[in-house]
Order: sequence, then structure tokens, then C-alpha cells
Amino acid sequence: MQAYLAGHEVSRAFQLGWASKKNGELLALAEEAGFEILVTTDQNLLHQQNLRGRNTALFILGRGNWPEIKPHAAQIAAEINAVKQPGVYFFAIEPGKE
Repeated sequence: MQAYLAGHEVSRAFQLGWASKKNGELLALAEEAGFEILVTTDQNLLHQQNLRGRNTALFILGRGNWPEIKPHAAQIAAEINAVKQPGVYFFAIEPGKE
């Protein structure tokens, strides 16, 4: 996905030493570090955390593995580029539509 997000500074949780962090802790770390958008495949995050008043936008992908995401990467990047304020954004990938 990184290659499709030219013009953005992209970091992965494992690169930052955050690989073992989950849900609210990961979102809090992203906010503290000044990230504008957190891209995740964890759809449960929406139901497990209070997302009101957050400073970081949450962009949730509907699928979690690259072969399913890759055919949509350019469209996902365009939608990420369109995010201008905190909130929750979804990109749904229907099964069989990869």
C-alpha cells in the first residue's frame, strides 16, 4: 500500500515498535505521535473503542490481506487522500470482488 501513497509519510506499526499494541493503545500512540490517519483492517476497533473526539482519522479496510486489497489500492489511496478531518472512514471489499 505504501507505494500507492506517494506524498504521504507512511509508517507501519512494526517499524515503530508498536506491533504488540492493540486497539485503543495503538490509536492513542498514533495520536500522540501526530499521525493524521490510522489505516487498519481491524473492523472491531469501531466497536471496541470510543472514537468521539479523536484527533486522528481512522480508515478501516474491509479486508486484511494484500491479495484482496491490491486490486483496489489506487482507489483506496484516492479515498485516503480525500480525508481532511478526523472521523471514521470505511473501504469495503466484497468477497469475490478482488
